[in-house]
Amino acid sequence: MIIDSQNASWTLVGGSVYRNAVAAGNTYNVSLILWYGGTIYHEGTGGQFYGWNGSGWQSCNDPRLGGTSADGTMIPPASYLIDKVGAIWTVVNGVVYRNRSAVGTMSNAALLLWYGGKFWAQSTGGQFYVCADADEWLPCNDPRIATAAPAGSFHGINGHYDYLYSTSQFVSIMQALGCSTYRLSCTDYAPQLAAVVALAQAFQPAGLTLFVLIDAGIYDGNGNLFTSESAAYTRGFNCAVTVATALQPHGVTLYECGNELTRANGIILDSTNAGTSVVDFNNANWPLMRGVMRGMIDGVKSVQADAKCGVNFCVADTGASDALWDGKQPDGTSGHPTVRWDLTTWHNYDVYGDIFDIGSDGSGPGFDLPTYCKARYGVPFVISEWNTGPEKTEAYRANYITSRLLTYYQARKTKNIQSAMYYELDSGDATYGLMINGTALGLPYNAFASFVASHPDS
Repeated sequence: MIIDSQNASWTLVGGSVYRNAVAAGNTYNVSLILWYGGTIYHEGTGGQFYGWNGSGWQSCNDPRLGGTSADGTMIPPASYLIDKVGAIWTVVNGVVYRNRSAVGTMSNAALLLWYGGKFWAQSTGGQFYVCADADEWLPCNDPRIATAAPAGSFHGINGHYDYLYSTSQFVSIMQALGCSTYRLSCTDYAPQLAAVVALAQAFQPAGLTLFVLIDAGIYDGNGNLFTSESAAYTRGFNCAVTVATALQPHGVTLYECGNELTRANGIILDSTNAGTSVVDFNNANWPLMRGVMRGMIDGVKSVQADAKCGVNFCVADTGASDALWDGKQPDGTSGHPTVRWDLTTWHNYDVYGDIFDIGSDGSGPGFDLPTYCKARYGVPFVISEWNTGPEKTEAYRANYITSRLLTYYQARKTKNIQSAMYYELDSGDATYGLMINGTALGLPYNAFASFVASHPDS
C-alpha cells in the first residue's frame, strides 16, 4: 500500500490500481505502482508508464529516468538520452532508437550526442551526422567545436541607397554609431547602382564595409514567374555581373544573393510555417529560386573570384537551406544542382523567436540555429536583419536592442557569428529606425550606440 500526500491509499489488486479501495480509472495488467515526486505512477503492459493527474492516467516516461538530458550528454557513457518532448533515445548495435523505434537509416553509430536541441551521431568511421527533418541523418561537423568568425564586421546596420543623407553624412553617422558594416539592396538599374557606387567610394577610404544585397528574384520584369531554371539563372547572373563589376573597384567584397526568397509568394506554401521541413516549399517553383541564387553567386564570382556570397533565410528555414545545399527538391528527389554559399545569412525578428532556441514547424521544441548551421555548412553566420516588431514602444525597442545584441555578441567567438545587422538606420518613422531624417530616436539610438561602444569587435 502507498499513502500519498492527501492521505489517500493506493493498492494494486489483480493487476488494477485502486485508490481508497475504489478503482482508479480503467487499468489492467499493471505490474507496479510508484509514488515519486508527489505523483502516483503505474507501469502497464510493455513497460509503458502512466501518471495520475487527479482524474485519470496520462502516458509518460518512468519518472525515475529524469527529464530532458543536459546539453552535451552522450551515449556512451549514458545508456539513454531524453529529448524536449520526453522521447527516450538509445543506441543498440549502432542503430539509433527513439521510444524503441529506429530513427532513420543510421546503422553504425558509435556515439549519440544531445546538443543544441538536436541529436548528433558519430559513425564508427568518425563522420558526424545531425538528425534533421523527417528523421534524415545529414552529414556535418562536430557541433561542439567552438568557431570564431573573422573580426571587424560584427557591428552592422541596414539602410537604403535613396536616403536623403549625403555620402559624407553616411560616413559620419556610421562612425558615430560605431558600426563597421552597412547593408543595402541593389540591382542593375543604373540610377540605383550609381548611388550605391558613390556610397562605396565614400566608405572605402573611411575603412567601412558595404554589404550589398543583390535583389533579384523569381519574377521577371513583367511580374511573371520565370519560365525555367535556366532563365532565372541567366537573370541572376547578368544582374550580379553588372553590380559586381561596378563595385569591385571600390573595395566591395561581400554580397548577399537574393532577399528572403524562401519566403516569396510562389515558394513558401504557408508563411506561418517555420520552414524546418522541405515540404513547406513549392516543388514546382523551387528550381526558379535555385536558379536565380546560383546565377547571382556565379555572376559575382565571375567578376570577383575572392568575393564572399551569402544566401539569406528566415524564421527556421533549415528545410530550405539543407535542400539547396544538398541539391534536393521539396518532393525529396536528389541529384539537382547544389547552391553553395560562403556566408550563411539569416533574418531574426522578435516574432520568429530566439535564434538560439528557435521553434520548428508547429512551434515545436526549439533548437540552436547558429550551431546547426555552423556544423552543417561550415561557413560564417551572418544575421543580416534583426529587430522587434514595428508596434513596439521605443522603451521596449531599446531594451530589446541591448538584450538581443548581447546574445549575438557572446556567440561570435563560439558559433561563427560574423555580423549582426540591425534593421534599420532610418525607417522614416519610429517603427524600426534609430533615426528620423538625421535626428536620433533617443532610447533606441542610445541603446545601440552604447552597446557598440562598450563591446569592441575584436
